[in-house]
Amino acid sequence: MGRSGCGKGTQAKLLRNEFKFKHANSGDLIRTKMKEKNFFGRKLKKVINQGNLAPTFLISQLWTEKIKEIKAKSDLKGLIVDGSPRTLMEAKLMDEVFDWVEWTKIKVILLDISDKEAFSRLTKRRICQDCGRLIPWVGQFKDLKKCDKCGGQLMTRPDDKPEAIRSRLDFYNKEVEPAIGYYRKQGRLIRVNGQQSIEDVYQEIKKALS
Repeated sequence: MGRSGCGKGTQAKLLRNEFKFKHANSGDLIRTKMKEKNFFGRKLKKVINQGNLAPTFLISQLWTEKIKEIKAKSDLKGLIVDGSPRTLMEAKLMDEVFDWVEWTKIKVILLDISDKEAFSRLTKRRICQDCGRLIPWVGQFKDLKKCDKCGGQLMTRPDDKPEAIRSRLDFYNKEVEPAIGYYRKQGRLIRVNGQQSIEDVYQEIKKALS
């Protein structure tokens, strides 16, 4: 968990690659649903394109189906979730699902960065026009002129305009913070300083989990 731009996706991929964990991301689930040629797919696409969030009931449904799919895998070594929960209600609903599938060793990692740091990163980060790779504004990535994966041109994401970023940060402070408080009270929250290099953040996460 953490503010937009804190590096959730980057750290999740590092853990996935080293420990062979499964990785589930809210954004991926939503984008897949949006492609469906039915009422729900069309309605979700309309809602997202207007800059609004997917409703809690739909997010809960998508996560439940994804966890059912992952639970059935015989080679499961662990699961990393990023992009959810977004609210206190979603945190409680996810706990119900985890309880139902009898997953008990759950840790919550908060990649903690300030509003100021998040705003700075989001207004400067770029995305590859060709492969869609998101280039964070940290460390060596600041010096990239082209995509380090495919060599494509880099551009600013359409939803990384200042007013849209402020709206996302306001949502975090109003809705996500209560979910973080919920985990903190349970003693399940691991706070990691997200205002470090990618490698230093990763090493701190591994140290905390060990």
